[in-house]
Parts: sequence; C-alpha cells; structure tokens
Amino acid sequence: MLTLSRKINESIMIGNDIEITILDVKGDQVKIGISAPKAVPVYRKEIYVQIQDVNKEAADSEVSFDALKNIFK
Repeated sequence: MLTLSRKINESIMIGNDIEITILDVKGDQVKIGISAPKAVPVYRKEIYVQIQDVNKEAADSEVSFDALKNIFK
C-alpha cells in the first residue's frame, strides 16, 4: 500500500482522470473530494462489499426454466 501525507486543499492524482482532494480534517475524521469520470463508479468500501455480496448471491441462485417462462408471459 502506498501511503501519502496531504494537507487541506492538497490533492492526489490516480492516473490521468481521478483526483482525490483533502477538504477538511476534524479530529479522527477526514473529508475528501473525488473528481472522476462518470464512467468510473466510486463507492464507500462497505457499500462496494455489499454490492459484491448481492451480485454473488444472485449469480449463485438457481432459477428454474418454468419460473423464467412465467415471468415473460
């Protein structure tokens, strides 16, 4: 893992298109701004993990052919 120190209003670039800016620091909380293309999804990690879990459950679930036929009647 790369560790960088930044002060308020300083930024980090990821590639050519993603900029992370430190907006505020209060106690143990850091507020960041993320500028990225709309095609790049940005999630908090706990939300990203939930999305991955739901997608895995959906991919692992079995749906019968008859159930699918009934959906498209």
